[in-house]
Amino acid sequence: MAKLYFYYSAMNAGKSTVLLQASYNYRERGMNTLILIPEIDHRDGVGKVTSRIGLSSEAITFNQVDNLFSVISSEHRSQTLHAVFVDEAQFLTKLQVRQLSDVCDSLDIPVMTYGLRTDFLGHLFEGSEHLLAWSDTLSEIKTICHCGRKATMVLRIDAKGQPLKDGEQIQIGGNERYISVCRRHFKDGMATHRDDELPLVD
Repeated sequence: MAKLYFYYSAMNAGKSTVLLQASYNYRERGMNTLILIPEIDHRDGVGKVTSRIGLSSEAITFNQVDNLFSVISSEHRSQTLHAVFVDEAQFLTKLQVRQLSDVCDSLDIPVMTYGLRTDFLGHLFEGSEHLLAWSDTLSEIKTICHCGRKATMVLRIDAKGQPLKDGEQIQIGGNERYISVCRRHFKDGMATHRDDELPLVD
């Protein structure tokens, strides 16, 4: 029976690199894979997954109203799919997570999803919440805080490197806007500080 996998982490842990390597491993063995990415994330061009170390691959974009079971079924009829990969899976809806589980259960195709667990306020994304609940296998991809501890949280920062404490949950950005930190430094960053204190983020 095919499984639904959720690989989660803070930012800059190499999720896209792991996804691209796994897809390559399938294709190297003559198997077909499908890579999906939310259309909201077009930092590296529309329909492309790109890692920080320079690996990239074409992908099919989807939005929050797309039926992913239908999308994958259509591709599967065109060519037999052996695995499906979803980047930036935190942007999935609850229904789309259910649809991905149907791909596993009805089409017997394994689905590997990669994404953030929490947002810059420490709240679960909708996609991540339901992947944590519905996935067969959960796996953390680790990265580190500037202090050397494991980073599990994300801070959104302004142009001066100071943590932001409000705003929309979804705001696409990279190292110029987000930093991965341990829980201790996340709590420090979200606390109220005096203007004369030293910056919290190196």
